[in-house]
Amino acid sequence: MNTVTRWRPGRELDTLSRRMEEMFDRLTREFFGPGWGARPREEAAGWEPAIECHVANGNLIVKADLPGVEAKDVNISVVGNELVIAGERKRDTKAEEAGYFYRELPYGKFARRMTLPESIDADTIKTAYKNGVLEMTMPAPKQLVSKKIPIEVQK
Repeated sequence: MNTVTRWRPGRELDTLSRRMEEMFDRLTREFFGPGWGARPREEAAGWEPAIECHVANGNLIVKADLPGVEAKDVNISVVGNELVIAGERKRDTKAEEAGYFYRELPYGKFARRMTLPESIDADTIKTAYKNGVLEMTMPAPKQLVSKKIPIEVQK
């Protein structure tokens, strides 16, 4: 039985782009050898850590994924109502001598910015860093705390 699938041109373009990049990577590796493929264009553009933000127990919690980054290499600041997480993931110089065949992990400086609600006080932010995850906790403004609204069922 056939099913109807909604056409999404964006998905097809993403697939085409990914296939062309894979084909180009394969061709350059075959031509230049297995050591090719450090992806300098991505490295030159820098990188941004992935973040998530949610409200729990009256607190706004922001987590940043920073694997391989030392806590001493991370700076957190609040400028106006903008949270800035900046730092650097450094290359291991001993590993440079190992002779890589393929490298995809981004290194270098990063900065991630996030707009906070107006009423956040920077002095109330608490931080914790464990297993490469930076967690920042601050009291959530009342407008962010969810309130359950009952549904009236009419007969």
